[in-house]
Amino acid sequence: MFRFLIALLALVPLLASADATIPTKDIAGAHDPAWLKRYEGSHIVSYEQRRFDAINFPASKLLVDEDSEARDAKNNRIAVAKRKIAAEGLYTRLVYIAPEDRSPLELMRNYIDEIKASGGKLQYGCQDAACGGDIVGNDHGGGTQGLMEKLYPQNRLKDESFSNGNCATSETPTEQRYILATVPDGNGGERTLAVYTHAIEADLYCKALNRRSGVLVVAVEPKARENKMVAVSADDMAKALAADGRISLYGIYFDFNKSAVKPESKPTLEQIAALLKGQPTLKLAVVGHTDNVGGDKYNLGLSERRADAVVAALVEDYGIDAERMEASGAGMGKPVASNDDEAGRAKNRRVELVKR
Repeated sequence: MFRFLIALLALVPLLASADATIPTKDIAGAHDPAWLKRYEGSHIVSYEQRRFDAINFPASKLLVDEDSEARDAKNNRIAVAKRKIAAEGLYTRLVYIAPEDRSPLELMRNYIDEIKASGGKLQYGCQDAACGGDIVGNDHGGGTQGLMEKLYPQNRLKDESFSNGNCATSETPTEQRYILATVPDGNGGERTLAVYTHAIEADLYCKALNRRSGVLVVAVEPKARENKMVAVSADDMAKALAADGRISLYGIYFDFNKSAVKPESKPTLEQIAALLKGQPTLKLAVVGHTDNVGGDKYNLGLSERRADAVVAALVEDYGIDAERMEASGAGMGKPVASNDDEAGRAKNRRVELVKR
């Protein structure tokens, strides 16, 4: 018993060191996007950047389908915005703690001023219960999803327990405000920016942040995805078709929300053409697949148009008989991986060849 008490007492300093503190500097490696200012005196307590990712930003009130029993991994009822704005590119998520005595309203008004000064447009805004869902942090269960976890999902949590970053987003807010905006990038495109300000009420390990305000920013900038997939050879395609009757190809590229086949698809198209020329009796179904960014109906149409474009390219550029190919689209209905992150979504965006 004595040894147990000694061991327990030895843990106390370690537990205390993990408690939240008033931040005095940004966490290591974190920085603002070059085009976006922060509220003066704020410090970054949580940060994540991905070279290429996608998000469906809520652009209307979060609603629960009362006839559905769907729950997330933490047993929360699913809340969904009927209107969303999809964006993909360079993804940056930041969480700031603002200086003392700054309200969520004051912080939000400053961000709105900056957005308007940059020529941006507000696409949606809400506050408190009008945002829909529950007013909760992003580490809870047994209730209803809220706006915080739509912007910083529970499956993306990366901050250590009781750290400033964890406390800033996991505690239940007493007040919340949200805006979604688009901002010109100076090159003919536009950035998509979500800002969520909230009042923190905390005790125990997070009490240092009690009555402070937090700012969650999610920014997506236009950026082309790097094409790292190696073209599958005609021989490998033939072997897969003989063994499985189908093969998924990732070397055919399209711009976001577009159906025109990009020039860098040429190596894969050449191999498909070589396959068909090497087997004159072979007939294929060319099936387009998408990830879950966007609605069901839209993705189905997009996948069909992309399959049509692949067939057209093989006919026009490589002289393949159109009668040997049948284009169709499956939309996002047949995923081969989770759509919760970019790695999974990249696997779901594919063109499949199916032996007829």
